[in-house]
Amino acid sequence: MKIQFITAFYLLLSVTCIAGLTPDEKLKKKAEKIHRSVFTVDSHTDTPMRLVSGDFDLNIKHETGSSKVDFPRMREGGLDGIFFAVFVSQGKRDDQSNLKVKNEAFEILDTIDAVLKRNQAVAGLALNPRDAYRLKKAGKIAVFIGMENGYPIGNDITLVGRFFKRGVRYITLCHTRNNDICDSSTDTLAYGGLSNFGQEVVQEMNRLGVMIDVSHISDKSFYEVLHLSKTPVIASHSCSRALCDNPRNLTDEMLKALSANGGVVQMCILSAYVKADPNPARDSARAALGRKYHNFENLSKDEKKAAHNDWNSLDEHYPPRLATVSDVVDHIDHMVKIAGIDHVGIGTDFDGGGGVKGCNNVSEMGNITFELVKRGYSESQIKKIWGGNLMRVMNQNLEHAGK
Repeated sequence: MKIQFITAFYLLLSVTCIAGLTPDEKLKKKAEKIHRSVFTVDSHTDTPMRLVSGDFDLNIKHETGSSKVDFPRMREGGLDGIFFAVFVSQGKRDDQSNLKVKNEAFEILDTIDAVLKRNQAVAGLALNPRDAYRLKKAGKIAVFIGMENGYPIGNDITLVGRFFKRGVRYITLCHTRNNDICDSSTDTLAYGGLSNFGQEVVQEMNRLGVMIDVSHISDKSFYEVLHLSKTPVIASHSCSRALCDNPRNLTDEMLKALSANGGVVQMCILSAYVKADPNPARDSARAALGRKYHNFENLSKDEKKAAHNDWNSLDEHYPPRLATVSDVVDHIDHMVKIAGIDHVGIGTDFDGGGGVKGCNNVSEMGNITFELVKRGYSESQIKKIWGGNLMRVMNQNLEHAGK
């Protein structure tokens, strides 16, 4: 009787407490429960740029500084999985440069391996969704690997397979400038889409089961990829061009085409892609840094670190007017309306410029879920946005491998 009384007492106390909450507090509780129960994954972060410096510890919570990601803050923000991008900026396209950037990419992969080995009690490498769900069940963080910019492939098709064997599960075909694969969305047209080699790369990625990432590529490249690919593609970190007119974002026609392909667009929270913030002085300062660091090409480790610090310091001198979580979910609303609930996800671009007011580092990810709940999204819909859609596309690509 005593046990039954105690149980009834605490049940009544719980109900009373919940009943005493404001409508906003009730929604917050609901959002927290959903956020912790679904599998959450961020499809794009540039955190490896910090890791290669050798003095950034992922297992320490960074209370200060410009970093956006570490394992303690992932726990705090309820993020179960994360894609670390092997990023290399575009440089010269000759044999010597191709060899250098290829070695750089493998060095980043070695660094990620070493970091995971040191933190195997906390996190593990995920090569597929099954691995990720197993790691979550074991109370660990799932780390996926993507490659931002196909530049390290050079013109050697065999490197696609070598990178796949090292764990790379998507490749962003290019970055801010054209490469040997395709035209960039922020460069002049060279091929009018994909190069002949780029067409081979698409076919080889399909054959291996590597997801094709269409973020950063030109509109013509985008449509050619969709025409050629036998599997659904992703845009690992892109927004809606209808809401923010930036060539990096996707038009409504592109969103419809991506939906028809079965793919998924991962909402980027880099503020300038979410909401325009014109600042000529900051733009000039960035251009000056580009000149100072020779367009960020052929830099030593020390030079890369200095360039990264100088770039981050610009926000102190020219504070951006950050977009908000509400602005982010405006984009999600629009993309869901155009592409459908099965074709939208989240890729923050943290440590590569990503961050908005209310979600400026990985500890604040739950605020996006809260905003989704406030707007009436169900748990099943949020589950799709926070990882279900992306995991589906990954499985479809891996299942197609060898066909």
